[in-house]
Formats: sequence, structure tokens, C-alpha cells
Amino acid sequence: MRFFLAGIMQGSLADAALHEQDYRAQLAALVGRHFPAAEIYDPLAAHGDSLNYDPERGREVFFGHNRMCGEVDVLLAFVPEASMGTAIEMWEAHRHGRVVISISPLEHNWAIKFLSHARYADLAEFEQALAAGTIAELLQAFGAVGEPGETRSAR
Repeated sequence: MRFFLAGIMQGSLADAALHEQDYRAQLAALVGRHFPAAEIYDPLAAHGDSLNYDPERGREVFFGHNRMCGEVDVLLAFVPEASMGTAIEMWEAHRHGRVVISISPLEHNWAIKFLSHARYADLAEFEQALAAGTIAELLQAFGAVGEPGETRSAR
């Protein structure tokens, strides 16, 4: 089972800067704990210097990540505020039939509301859903995992 860690990076920042990215390690640890066989792709870990990419390399990475979102089993989106890149990644995952899970307080935002198979207001609520087995049940319903503890590629 393959997870893509989507989430706010630049958001609405006008400068070449990133929002705090600590959530990525937290999400990877949580997913890894509850789905030990999962492959977790973190775009920032793979492209930590992306703010300095030339336009050609930036375009290649941007479109490559969007393609990847249509190929993974689960897109996990951390969206504490609007993020155009994350919305595109969510769209690509959703339109290709992948499971989209959002962690966002933006319950009325249409991208969050209509592209997510499940939404959790914050990391604590997401962690509770993992512990309760709610996430595993959702993934099992979509064919992303077999019986508890067993994982398989959904496609």
C-alpha cells in the first residue's frame, strides 16, 4: 500500500519560503505505526531544495507529483489553510479512484469537502481514528488493505 503525504508547503506565502513542515514526520510515524508494510512518499523529503529549482526542474517535479497522486493507494492531505498544490494533488488522486484522507479544519471548503473520503479536523483527531481502526476500515472498504495487518496494492 502506497501513501502520498500531501500538504501545505508554500501556501499563500509570497516569499520563497515554506510553512512549518513538522507535520510530515508526525504523519509518516503514525502511518508507519499503524500500517507497517506501507510505502510512504514524502515530496519534501525527496525534493527538499525545490524552492531553488530552475523552472524546468520545478515543472518536472510538479507534474510528476501530480501524476504520482493518481497512482498511489492513499493520498493523505494536511491542509490547515488553503493550499493550491495540495488541492490539485487531491483532485488527481480522487479522479483516479484513490483514497483521499484530509486533515483540515476547513470543513466548508469545497475541495476538502468533496474530494475527501474522510476528513479529520487535526492531527489528534486523525491519530484517534487510526487507533480506533476507523482508517483501516475505510482503506479496507476501498480495497487498499485486506484483513487487519495485511496490506496489498489496491490497483
